[in-house]
Amino acid sequence: MTKSIGRRTALAGLMGVGIAQRAVARDTFPSQRVTLVVPFPPGASTDVTMRVMADKLAQMWGQPVIVDNKGGGNGIIAAEAVKNAKPDGYTLLATSSMTHAGNPVLYDKLSYDPIADFEPVTRMSLVPMCVLVTKKLGVKTLAELTARLKAEPGKHNFGSGAISARVAGELYRMLAGIDAVSVSYKNNQLAAPDLNNGIISFMICDAGSAKMILTSGWADALAVTQAEPYPQLPGVPSAVQAGMPDLLFTTWSAFYAPKGTPRDVVMKLNKDIIAAGTSPETAAKLDAMAGGPSFTTPEGLMAFTKSEIEAWRKVVRAANIKIE
Repeated sequence: MTKSIGRRTALAGLMGVGIAQRAVARDTFPSQRVTLVVPFPPGASTDVTMRVMADKLAQMWGQPVIVDNKGGGNGIIAAEAVKNAKPDGYTLLATSSMTHAGNPVLYDKLSYDPIADFEPVTRMSLVPMCVLVTKKLGVKTLAELTARLKAEPGKHNFGSGAISARVAGELYRMLAGIDAVSVSYKNNQLAAPDLNNGIISFMICDAGSAKMILTSGWADALAVTQAEPYPQLPGVPSAVQAGMPDLLFTTWSAFYAPKGTPRDVVMKLNKDIIAAGTSPETAAKLDAMAGGPSFTTPEGLMAFTKSEIEAWRKVVRAANIKIE
């Protein structure tokens, strides 16, 4: 009996030490540099918003927070890097719907599993797409664009600067019943000059990229791909207002940690990222960039990721989109 009590006491002591160690880890995290791996080049909309977040987090934590741009491979390079990183919370994937909703549907074989290989931390934004048209075409509404494209089948191209842009463009093509060809670009910013010059007739991109392009005066905005107008793009009609109520498609950004990252660390990251993103100064910056702040619990992001994979699958299969 005495030995049994001693073992229980020792076990309780060890458990207490474990709990105390986890509490200390939670309270002291982060104690060194944190890296946000972004699967886009500098200047892309996700990169810009993540740099705003990095600055605020560095201020909160008193530790460096760097953005590591690992573009290329449709986000696969960045996702693999974080998948294989030490699961301690110091390396995070700061990504978009491309890596965790698009790639799982577009690739028959993928070197990572968006569900099994990552710990969801929080969604950061939920943003509609925006239909942009070259000023050289002389159309002012989505109905006018559709009519013009129908009248001139096969004569017009649309730009795709990201997988989300390609999928949204194909969705519009199917709904409108038009014959237009997708032209691929490395990012939306590289597509913008060709839109300005009329080499491509239209493109559909995230609202953040659209806002930058519209500021340049290179295009007109015809609709956002959600049922309600988007406050960050005032004056641009919703899909419903533009007469195409089924043109609904959103892009998003989120934070994921490597699988096996301790729960306490994940929850600390979730709490601090939300605090950073909802602080008045950061929220104002994100709003100015049409960032669409929209945070979740880790469980909320997991459920959302699964639902988005199925939403993408529906469009990709219907449009028979293939990775070239």
